[in-house]
Amino acid sequence: MKHPLVLRAAPLVALAVMATPALAQEAAYPNKPITVVVGYPPGGSTDLTGRAVADQLARKLGVPVVVENAGGAGGAIAAARVSKATPDGYTLLLGANNEIAINRLITPATVKYSYKDFTPVGLVASQPMVLVASPQTGVKDAAQFLATVKAAPGKFSYGSSGVGTALHLAGEMVKQQGGLFMTHIPYRGVAPLTVDLVGGALDYGVFVLSSGLPHIRSGKVVALGLTQKDRSAAAPEIPSLSESPSLKNMDIGVWFALMAPPKLPEPVLARLRTALRETLQTPEFRKKLEDSGSTIAPADVDMDRFLAQETAKYQRIVDFANIRE
Repeated sequence: MKHPLVLRAAPLVALAVMATPALAQEAAYPNKPITVVVGYPPGGSTDLTGRAVADQLARKLGVPVVVENAGGAGGAIAAARVSKATPDGYTLLLGANNEIAINRLITPATVKYSYKDFTPVGLVASQPMVLVASPQTGVKDAAQFLATVKAAPGKFSYGSSGVGTALHLAGEMVKQQGGLFMTHIPYRGVAPLTVDLVGGALDYGVFVLSSGLPHIRSGKVVALGLTQKDRSAAAPEIPSLSESPSLKNMDIGVWFALMAPPKLPEPVLARLRTALRETLQTPEFRKKLEDSGSTIAPADVDMDRFLAQETAKYQRIVDFANIRE
């Protein structure tokens, strides 16, 4: 007859044996290539950031990290895919605020996920946007812009790269903060927006700084101010709109974050966060992003709090402008 203690211990041993493969898999992570999904075609700021992150993660984690561009629906297709992926750390999203936080506020009927449907690995970087004027307006700074637009409500228009984008929301925040009445004109990308600004067919526009800076420095458009609270190291000569008293609460930018599917195992998440933290401190990585106009994020951002605050800010702008699709 077997001892009762042996009989009681047998189920525990069986459970331990069953759990061993899962624990071993987590402990060995990663042991195969990782895919970082980017919701836009190659060449844009999100893609540039994603490739810089992937390159460094491959070095830190010791496995290939491949960027997959899955464009469409303002990044929502890629984000939705990652939100439903297996939570094993092998499918990640390098996303911007458009697809992570804004899209659901604009198109709730089609975008079914929210930022809560991800495991945040960490914030990577941010870029300010910049409000610009066509040289043909004769407007040179934010004060002149505010005076001109206020004097003729409804006469002037501004353009962005599309309805519900971060650039659109930045323009509406300028209107909200400044008490302005302007018409928004959505464009299909930066190129046609630039053509109309240079030609005088459009009065004002909003660019991501990295896209607008070459046109500003060549004199094709006039920089009126950055949308984030602080000036950018990439263009310290451009003031922030918040330096104008009536726009003192302006603070909105484009940010990029590394996200994983929900319910990611803690050991895998810890490994990814360590690798990302090391990436953010790598001089080569920092220079590449800073040269493109980005500011590297602090390593200690409370992502749950950050995402909740950002989404609440966007919701206020969406409600103010009644932006719906």
